[in-house]
Amino acid sequence: MQLFKIIPPKTDPVPIVISVPHSGTKFPSELKGQYRKQQLRHLDDTDWYVHKLYDFASELGITLIKANLSRWVIDLNRDPESVPLYNDDRLITSITPTTDFYGNNIYKKGKKPDSEEITRRLNAFYWPYYKALEQLLNERKTTFGKVVLWDAHSIRHRVSTIQEDPFPDMILGNNDEKTAHSQIITTALEQLSSSNYHVQHNTPFKGGHITRYFGKPAEGTHCLQLEMNKTLYMDDNEITYNKRRAKEVKKVLRATLEHLAITVNSLV
Repeated sequence: MQLFKIIPPKTDPVPIVISVPHSGTKFPSELKGQYRKQQLRHLDDTDWYVHKLYDFASELGITLIKANLSRWVIDLNRDPESVPLYNDDRLITSITPTTDFYGNNIYKKGKKPDSEEITRRLNAFYWPYYKALEQLLNERKTTFGKVVLWDAHSIRHRVSTIQEDPFPDMILGNNDEKTAHSQIITTALEQLSSSNYHVQHNTPFKGGHITRYFGKPAEGTHCLQLEMNKTLYMDDNEITYNKRRAKEVKKVLRATLEHLAITVNSLV
């Protein structure tokens, strides 16, 4: 099974790579039978269609890498030791989730992965994505001396196990401004906020493990995570892709990435 798909630029490359780790829906054949059938009917924690929102990326010279496996097999945006990303009372799923975001079991009885299976999945599914992403970033750094990693996500309008209030339209995360240069952060915030969307910064999400792992601005790698409310590009049922809504979001995303390419090139 192909673990991920890389979409290369169609024009001259720019120093930006987009990662989409949570829109995958596939399960290895040896694992699929271990999950509860009712949970597999709609993979509720999936970042549905996020990769479609960035289908313009190759036209801008941006490389995109998209994971094919469901995050229920391996969560590529979690610490490999399942160290919690946050220390508040929110529900935080592990590297190999055993429940969905509402606390419902996703495995059949007695089928949850043990430590040996978790290690196997890390080696087979997790680290290959990280190595591929690292290679893409290094290629851009070799050419440009610096690179922006844009980690693309979405979330339901409301998840009570994380916070009671509905989520804002967009949340830009950079681990309290540790994972990217201030000019890059400012550009992203200004462009995202230039629309009618409500944008928050590092609240309630600061960026997951990918952002924190790769974000080393002193070494020329600048990482930002964008969490997006699913109702911005899906119907209110958060199941169906809404072309009209998505079209408006894509305008903002495109403009943001175009300006980021200019900003990162201007950094000394």
